[in-house]
Amino acid sequence: MCSSDLVAMVRGGYEYQGQKCSAASRCYVPKSIWPELRDRLVAMIGDIRMGDPADFGNFMAAVIDRKSYSKITGYIEEAKADPGIEIVAGGGASDEVGYFIEPTLLRADDPHARVMCQEIFGPVLSVYVYPDNSWSETLSLVDTTSPYALTGAVFAQDRAALIEAKRVLRYAAGNFYLNDKPSGAVVGQQPFGGARASGTNDKAGSPLNLLRWVSPQTIKETFVPPIDYRYPHMQAE
Repeated sequence: MCSSDLVAMVRGGYEYQGQKCSAASRCYVPKSIWPELRDRLVAMIGDIRMGDPADFGNFMAAVIDRKSYSKITGYIEEAKADPGIEIVAGGGASDEVGYFIEPTLLRADDPHARVMCQEIFGPVLSVYVYPDNSWSETLSLVDTTSPYALTGAVFAQDRAALIEAKRVLRYAAGNFYLNDKPSGAVVGQQPFGGARASGTNDKAGSPLNLLRWVSPQTIKETFVPPIDYRYPHMQAE
């Protein structure tokens, strides 16, 4: 584990208040590194400044509107009432001036808890801590848990683990990142698009997207048509 992993989680989950289609919603962490990762992540989250977006010193601002605020805080309140979910960081919110929601980190005992399956579209990142010897099983869990398949990321120093992840998660994310956060693709520079419930994987920003809007037709025109059905090789020698 290195600082880049933590930065990817914070930027991927909380940048733009998590209101990006590619934002990280769920995270799977091996048990052996969870205590250290948790403590360092909580410290980094605690350092985040929220406020007016005109102040460039703020990392986060308010969510977009009342409807979004109510939806996101609804997930948080549901998590608080669930004995199988721990509020590791954040969890607070205020609508006195704007609709501000703290960057929130949840840890779920059940990998199929609602917060681990839904796209919350807000500053809420849910973590499931898996046994160290269950890497392959966890990849299968990642692949089958959510109907969405827009973006995903895997962090590992073991190249074999990255190769296995790419193979197993082939259809779990339209944009797949290795050792980088799952957000930040710029249409026109990096083709972007997801499959399953996230779309038809057309890849906006590339010729692949244009192919969805065309109906190919093949045309052949002959200027010197044959006048005999027989081929030359059929002639008598």
